[in-house]
Formats: sequence, C-alpha cells, structure tokens
Amino acid sequence: MTQDAKSPSVSPIEVSFPLRRALYTTLHIHLTFLATTTMVFLTTTSTGESKGVTRPMGSFVYAMPNRLHHGDTLATSMYTTPNTIDYARRTAQALARRMNMPVYVGCSIDLSGQVAEEETAGLAQIINTILAKWEEVKGKKEAQS
Repeated sequence: MTQDAKSPSVSPIEVSFPLRRALYTTLHIHLTFLATTTMVFLTTTSTGESKGVTRPMGSFVYAMPNRLHHGDTLATSMYTTPNTIDYARRTAQALARRMNMPVYVGCSIDLSGQVAEEETAGLAQIINTILAKWEEVKGKKEAQS
C-alpha cells in the first residue's frame, strides 16, 4: 500500500506542558502534519478543574503563506469565538510563515486573567514547540528516504 499526497504523513502527535508564566495552567497541543498542510488544535486546563469539564470549540482559522509577498500570510477565520480568535489567528499566521505551508488552527485556549506578556510568552512557547516537533518529523522522513 502506498501513501498518496492526501494521506497523513505521520500519526497525530499530542503534547502537554505547563505554561511558563501562567501558573497552574497546562497547554495541550494536538498536531497532525500532513503532506501539504498542518492541523493544530490548542486548549488549556487549569489546576482545580474537574476532569469532566470541557471547553467550547473556540475559533478555527486557516492561514497560508502569501506566494507574492514573502514574509506575509493570508488568513481566514472559519469559525470565530470572540475570546479566542486573536490567539488562533496569530498562531496560524506565525506557523504558516515559519513552515511555509498552509495551517489550520483550532484554539479554545482560556487566557482569562493573563497579562499581555504572559500571552506573548505562551504564544512563543507554542510556536517553538510545534516547530521543534515539525523539524523532528521532517528529520525522520528524510532519514527514511
């Protein structure tokens, strides 16, 4: 059986870690790296939440690199929730620019009570973690071929 360009190149990856500047908040990332695009889903949990608590879906954004103006990205909000749309859009645009491929980002991160510095540090931590996993997957694929 051969893989075509539309089939997943790897199985989904799930990563969880505490946010550095947001005490008692754990970030959960679900990644799927496909041949032509990447799908990312982000959510948070806080210490003290009961295990049965689920967050609403949040925002869903599609971003792709602009082939005419390098360093720029095009983004479309497919589903919006006011408190998550900005973070979803910034994450999608940063990943599309750095990975040079289309990215879908679903975001239900709860940043209530966070100041701007904590949000920015969290975004940098998310981007760096995703890019490290992407490089790891790319390295494995190149070693196999």
